[in-house]
Amino acid sequence: MTDRKSPPERVYEAPPTDRPISEAEAARAAGLAHNEHIKIASGYLRGTLADGLLKHATGAISEDDGQLVKFHGMYLQDDRDLRPERTKKKLDKAYSFMIRLRIAGGVVTPKQWLILDDIATTYANGTLRATTRQTFQYHGVIKSNLKRAMAGIDAALLDTIAACGDVNRNVMAATNPAQAGAHKAAYQLAKDISDTLLPKTSAWREIWLDGERVIGGEEAAEVEPVYGKTYLPRKFKTVVAVPPSNEVDIFAHDLGFIAILDKKGKVTGWNVTVGGGMGMTHGETDTFPRTADVMLFCEPADAVKVAEAVMTVQRDWGNRKSRKNARLKYTIERYGLAAFRAEVEKRVGKRLADPKPFKFEGNGDRYGWVEGEDGRHHLTLYVPSGRIKDVEGGPRFLSGLRRIAEVHEGDFRLTGNQNVIIANVPAAKRAEIEALVDDYGLTKGAGALRRNSMACVALPTCGLALAESERYLPDLITELEESLARHGLAEDEITIRMTGCPNGCARPYIAEIGLVGRGPERYHLYLGAAFDGSRLGKLYAEDVTAAEIRGTLDPLFAAYAQGRKPGERFGDYLIRAGYVARTINGPDFHEQTGALKSAA
Repeated sequence: MTDRKSPPERVYEAPPTDRPISEAEAARAAGLAHNEHIKIASGYLRGTLADGLLKHATGAISEDDGQLVKFHGMYLQDDRDLRPERTKKKLDKAYSFMIRLRIAGGVVTPKQWLILDDIATTYANGTLRATTRQTFQYHGVIKSNLKRAMAGIDAALLDTIAACGDVNRNVMAATNPAQAGAHKAAYQLAKDISDTLLPKTSAWREIWLDGERVIGGEEAAEVEPVYGKTYLPRKFKTVVAVPPSNEVDIFAHDLGFIAILDKKGKVTGWNVTVGGGMGMTHGETDTFPRTADVMLFCEPADAVKVAEAVMTVQRDWGNRKSRKNARLKYTIERYGLAAFRAEVEKRVGKRLADPKPFKFEGNGDRYGWVEGEDGRHHLTLYVPSGRIKDVEGGPRFLSGLRRIAEVHEGDFRLTGNQNVIIANVPAAKRAEIEALVDDYGLTKGAGALRRNSMACVALPTCGLALAESERYLPDLITELEESLARHGLAEDEITIRMTGCPNGCARPYIAEIGLVGRGPERYHLYLGAAFDGSRLGKLYAEDVTAAEIRGTLDPLFAAYAQGRKPGERFGDYLIRAGYVARTINGPDFHEQTGALKSAA
């Protein structure tokens, strides 16, 4: 046996010492990315949005405003199913907007639910969509209805500020209702971080609610004390997890807080993770998904300060010349975790402890009824791809949850897996809620593969989608369920996720079966991720057609059924049995790809 050479010691770049450039001339001279110029010239996210809304000749807005409107929680989209016919008739695209809400921790009251339902049926496409970011988004809102929809959202005491854009986006938090005390701490931390790191510009209220413009307007130096004129280099995602459940996928995000619990289940502090992220670009190996590093431990009193420090280091160190390499994961790859931690501690003002031990068991939801430590009852419903609508001949999610909201005395919680929890039900009300769930055919669970599945929206509304996802995954799962049943694996928990493009909104790279769109009915297949979301998968097969997916996976299911060890997960087995290489992290994602041996 030959000794393997240890890898050469990593050499990191020296971190920058200056604050980001915020003047137009200097930004041009430095060759900053186009979005940096848009932000500098925007007057703290105003741009020409107010004027663009008055232009009725088109349902669109200008290209630069299309970037700015993301900071307000919106994306301009069009119905791609209608493109060919409208192009033939020389008509404008069927433009509309996707609106995403900011709901820290995914908690809404019954009253808020009813208002959001009304907006969906009045101004959107009649559906509410629970996202993988633990919030709601609307699709199909036309330009002339934007301000009406935003007024409705404001009436619910909610907003869409910073739900998208180069800012700290919607902060996710653990939902486990059985851990009432820990959930409360996680939710409060998520809310505190969300409020603290919220952009301070009044542009949202001015533009969408006809709010009064601040005297001095965008020139007021105090408008963005943390972000400055150029905000962050790219999006920044924060989550809070409570072991043993990792349903927020903590390793997939820029910043995370893992609750460290004492023997009584009380939060004693937080492990802090940094540098996770899912997005990449097909064919460009300098882009890659990355799982977060567990960097340090902090006391509860320091958590918000740590969050702000991590974000401001990324503000100052992040790459503003190339947006494809601008996320925090690339910043840490460039400058090293040690230097990053030292700078965070410097900004917090003290040395922080090393991480404490913790353990995750999975990243799925618990379905059905659970009784919490406080005697309250919680019902988790399975909502396919988070699409809350009435299905002809099937579950009537929209009308059923509306009816429940009319009588519910607790709250609702969205999960990071796109499901809905009817939470904090008093024992005396449980039978009434249960009867309504049954009356409307709502689903309290599904088969093992289906309940561990996620899909992004993809076609027809997402402009980035290369292939189907939400509309196709249910049929694919039906096929795969047949294979699994044939091999005696029908009740085995396996995570499967699909996205229409490599941006990875449904976090496919940390699913045991990950499918990423390459083109119409073609996908890259990734295998070998960890069931608890702590390890990335590896590219197993390129450009697999939709018709080939079942045939590719079936022999692997057969081998797993025959060769697994007791309790061994599918992703772990594929690595141990030599079918696919283990991904260590980051750049290693693109190394040693492909099937290592035939499964036939």
